[in-house]
Amino acid sequence: MATVRQTIPEDLPSALPTTAGGPAVEVRATDMHPIDERFEAMLRRVQTNRPTEDITLIRKAWDFCVKHHAGQMRASGEPYIIHPLEVAEVLAEMKMDATAIAAGLLHDAVEDTPATNEEIASGFGDQVAHIVEGVTKIDKIQFANREDRQAENVRKMLLAMVSDVRVVLIKLADRLHNMRTLEHLKPDRQEAIARETQDIYAPLAHRLGMGKVRGELEDLAFRYTDPVSFEKVSEAVEARRIEGEQFLRGVEDTLVEQLRENGIEARVEWRIKRLYSIFQKIERSKVSFDQVYDLLAVRVITQDVAACYAVFGMIHTLWRPVPGRIKDFIAIPRANRYQSLHTTVMGASGHQFEVQIRTEEMHRIAEEGIAAHWKYKAGDSVVTARDEERLNWIRQLVEWQKEMTDPNEFLSSLKMDLYPDEVYTFTPKGKVVVVPADATPVDFAYTIHTEVGHTCVGAKVNSRMVPLRTKLRTGDIVEIVTQKDHKPSRDWLTFVKSPRARNKIKHWLNEDQRRRAVEIGRKLLEREARKHKVPMSQIGDQDLGRIANEYGVATAADLLATMGQGKHSAHQILNKLAPGYANQPEPETPETKPGTIESAMSDAVRKLHLTGSDSLQVEGQNDLLVYRARCCNPIRGEEIVGYVTRGKGVAVHARSCSNVQNLLYESDRRIAVEWSRVGDQTTGRAQRYPVKITVFCDNRAGMLKELTAVISDDNTNIRGVETRESEDGEAVVDFVIEAQDVRHLNKMVLGLRRVGGVRAVQRTQKL
Repeated sequence: MATVRQTIPEDLPSALPTTAGGPAVEVRATDMHPIDERFEAMLRRVQTNRPTEDITLIRKAWDFCVKHHAGQMRASGEPYIIHPLEVAEVLAEMKMDATAIAAGLLHDAVEDTPATNEEIASGFGDQVAHIVEGVTKIDKIQFANREDRQAENVRKMLLAMVSDVRVVLIKLADRLHNMRTLEHLKPDRQEAIARETQDIYAPLAHRLGMGKVRGELEDLAFRYTDPVSFEKVSEAVEARRIEGEQFLRGVEDTLVEQLRENGIEARVEWRIKRLYSIFQKIERSKVSFDQVYDLLAVRVITQDVAACYAVFGMIHTLWRPVPGRIKDFIAIPRANRYQSLHTTVMGASGHQFEVQIRTEEMHRIAEEGIAAHWKYKAGDSVVTARDEERLNWIRQLVEWQKEMTDPNEFLSSLKMDLYPDEVYTFTPKGKVVVVPADATPVDFAYTIHTEVGHTCVGAKVNSRMVPLRTKLRTGDIVEIVTQKDHKPSRDWLTFVKSPRARNKIKHWLNEDQRRRAVEIGRKLLEREARKHKVPMSQIGDQDLGRIANEYGVATAADLLATMGQGKHSAHQILNKLAPGYANQPEPETPETKPGTIESAMSDAVRKLHLTGSDSLQVEGQNDLLVYRARCCNPIRGEEIVGYVTRGKGVAVHARSCSNVQNLLYESDRRIAVEWSRVGDQTTGRAQRYPVKITVFCDNRAGMLKELTAVISDDNTNIRGVETRESEDGEAVVDFVIEAQDVRHLNKMVLGLRRVGGVRAVQRTQKL
């Protein structure tokens, strides 16, 4: 007799029966519980989409799920079992295989029930267990803040995606159902989850080409992240819906008739633009709702590529195309493999509408993305070459994200990479290279290969040499000029746009700074050892490694780096390594010959100590090396920010310095600094700062005398003067003067501007 599954009681107290020998209880279909009916309907959809699929695994997962989630309720008041069932239904709609659907049913079992990963693996196989582990949130781990938690969740998901993309498909299905039922949570939770969806999950769906899922996630999140704008856009759309739909039906009728007359086999769809897409267009383009010209859209789905171009020509004979609104994503697909022809045309009534033309295969990819090609055969995942391109993006993403420690930087870089505005460029051999909007040849070089980026010294765009800051445009042919042993420049961070390029440059700079810090630390230790007559043969890396843990670091190199950075003194370390020597009274410092490494290092360290002790200090600290950055040369009274360098101490920049944003890319290296009053009190006189000012004036006799008189009358010392003549015959005078603070400097500048014939006075930040 055929086995028929028992219905689930109202309160779902236990799993469906799993009898040891006898048949299960037979129940009429009309007596089935609604939840059970939904499960059976989902199974029928799986069998329709994948006739050869063995659904035994799905039934087994359902039984396990019902048993372990028994008695649990959602915030909506529904039985918890509804959630995994909804996730499974979304996966079935994606035409996923039995393994993915079983994992979708079980995705919360380890997190929310006593079930373990080992239990999942033994009952359903390693593949299901691996997917479930990838999807499971990691709430059991304690993080310092929400950003750390979110970053770690995303990291784990990306890592799991590399080996099995079904992880993210289940995660997206899970998030989709959670968003559909978000109204049952408290407002603060609603906004937090919606924001995460808008920032991470919707862009992730977009990057994987899953337009349908992305669109629904964006609209659902929009309602909670900006309810005022959501209502405003909703009302505007509803006010025009009837008129718009009537217009689109007329366009559909015209197209169907013309397709039939031209013998083109195709189908026509139409839609009104999604709410969040409308809002984005208004915000991005700074236009009103009335100026959103692609509010109405028609889609023509053909049988082959040739028919796409035939329809494209036909469209332009029926309606007038809008200049600049034609895009061919068939010839040059987007980074997420989206393909379609786009054109915006003007209807007879003045309505502008967008037409998208694509094949059935392109349509499936546009709607479902990577899920459109997912196949499952003989227990192995089979992924197409097109899907491999998407997975390669994920692998590259994981590779450079491993190097990031700051959660804020990780998430902001991830968002940039997930949802870029794209420019399509070419190599000289015709290969398409996709880079972000406003990208430069340096971004292009790093997209090709890390070493090409590191050794980039110039670029040709369309056969012409251009500066590395040049913004690339779609269609540009780019050739990178490299030079062996050339290294990245910190200045590149001021103009690169791609997260990959930015991260690779930062990583190289960090490694270079660390290498230099280790070198300085070793030289300082050697110098200290010579001072105390400690043989260097007694101090090896093994000895340094032995005491490294006492200073909160792991290796000898780490310990040397902390010395180079000024965190620990060489005398401290030597005292640990050779107490019998270092505890003796310090001998007098031997004279060092000018021009030697020891002399330069001694001067550098002395300069750091002197500069920091007189004028600057780190809030709450008095033992860190602090110095004013030369790029902006801040003086007392200016707003300042601190940046912990590797090898030089704390660099202090004026907040207005153009380099600040590019230097402070690691939050753990930012530090609060303030102007110290100690120097003024101990010396009895105010600290003076060298400042360079440039005066543009008439080139006449006596001008220099008048300018110097103004400065001298203010009791200000002039360190240097340099004069030159500009191209138009104007005199340019550069002064290096000593200013007490910003107020003193402003007073002096005002006095110079009052001199007859002076046209402008500017402060030059860099000395």
